[in-house]
Amino acid sequence: MLANMISIIEDNWLLLLIGQYPNGPLGGIAATLILSVLGIVLAFPLSVLIALARLSSWKLFNWPATALVYTVRGVPLLMLILWVYFLVPLLIGDSVPGFVTMICTLVIYEGAFLSEIVRAGIIALPKGQMDAARALGHSHFAAMRYIILPQALYNMMPSILSQFVSTIKETTLGYVINVPELTFAASQLNNRLLTKPFEIFAILAIVYFIVCWSLSELSEWLEQRIARQRRGLDTEDGSMTPHLKEAA
Repeated sequence: MLANMISIIEDNWLLLLIGQYPNGPLGGIAATLILSVLGIVLAFPLSVLIALARLSSWKLFNWPATALVYTVRGVPLLMLILWVYFLVPLLIGDSVPGFVTMICTLVIYEGAFLSEIVRAGIIALPKGQMDAARALGHSHFAAMRYIILPQALYNMMPSILSQFVSTIKETTLGYVINVPELTFAASQLNNRLLTKPFEIFAILAIVYFIVCWSLSELSEWLEQRIARQRRGLDTEDGSMTPHLKEAA
């Protein structure tokens, strides 16, 4: 079996890497990573706005944001993909490529999940941070922008990276609307060879494991680094970091 897997990789590595590109749309691992990165990057500003709306005392902002988060988090991603796939063309009166549909879906879905990470990061900061900023003359918006959010976002980096790992796995559902990501490329390869499905999907599982495990290790390293900086032990000799010395 191992010999078959090695042979499949040697003969079809380009299909798994970039799909049928340049004779067709970009696919494979490249499309999976592009979908994941765009999904997280585009969802992040939306998640910050949703989190701030959820923290707002104004019901005009709080209630719709809360309803959006609970609705999106309570609906399976596959159903959300199908909603977007069939609803968007009706709204704009034109067809939408599956790749664009998947990005739009990921932005909505990840925006809801990331907003809870952002909200938790803000709540975790001491309340004295905001009080001190307001005492220095900052408006609520300025204090949130220059003091609260930078600290919260830094502390949330491991969680955001973990969500990115989840996004990579969630892109596999793009297969149902013919998005040429890695799972779709593996399916094409299986349809071509017909006789080696176990080996092909074993390769697929190994690739996803390597990518996700590497990012999970990076997330754990970031979390440990942030914890050391909080304790002022980020330098090798155990002394305080420069920015902590300045703060002291």
